[in-house]
Amino acid sequence: MERKTYRIIALDMDGTLLTSDKTIAPDTVRDIRAASERGIHVVYCTGRAVPELELYFDMVPMMRYAVCSTGAFVYDRVEKRCIDRRPVKSEVAAALAETAKRYRAMPHILTDDETIVAADDVTHMKDFHAGIYQPMFERITRKVADMAEEARHLTSIGKVNIYFRSPEDCHACYEELRTLPLSFAMPEETTLEMTAQGVTKGSGLRALADDLHIPMAQTVGIGDSDNDRAMLHDVGLSVAMGNASEDIKALCDLITADNDHNGVGEAIRRILAF
Repeated sequence: MERKTYRIIALDMDGTLLTSDKTIAPDTVRDIRAASERGIHVVYCTGRAVPELELYFDMVPMMRYAVCSTGAFVYDRVEKRCIDRRPVKSEVAAALAETAKRYRAMPHILTDDETIVAADDVTHMKDFHAGIYQPMFERITRKVADMAEEARHLTSIGKVNIYFRSPEDCHACYEELRTLPLSFAMPEETTLEMTAQGVTKGSGLRALADDLHIPMAQTVGIGDSDNDRAMLHDVGLSVAMGNASEDIKALCDLITADNDHNGVGEAIRRILAF
């Protein structure tokens, strides 16, 4: 492969940086530190909001920047500074929450500094195929009675997720909503993510690269699922995890090990050797 200099490595979290039990392996931390010591910015590029990242900030203190909410909010956690914000209109988010009700689905709103769910939903997230997230949601979310009513009063909505009871419901709801002025992703078979039109992990990473005065040709993206697609298309070097879907692997320049075998670290070591 042609020798190149890469100055940003953007990491998806679930299925990429995190193991299946939602931790960061010590070997991965070691490899991220090695890249940071070489002057490379290793950054989060995730569907999660800032409150969902705070558990990990102390584990990898060298990771300063975060592209959050699938690109809607770009954050410098050291200076506690918003680098870029692309919100969903509150009335649109309210309509999404109303639609979720008809599917008996679970809407989830992410703002700059909060993650919000219905109190009735968070107690049985396994019904929405999201049970692994329930302890985190119980700990960090703000619970409300009516998600649509709550949305109407919010001004910094980065993303709306809807968790469904079945893949069929997820696809049917997407067909109902797809003409709205939004960007859509299905990171899992029963999860629909919605950001403002044109907002993706790729657009968020571009905003961060511009802030750091780094060309996109000098960026690397590592991911595994549908909401990584734009990022993997836009970066200078794209890396698919070993656990990625086949269509994501087909998009990428490299394929690394899976998320339970330090695929991120393997990719970083290969990049450092270029």
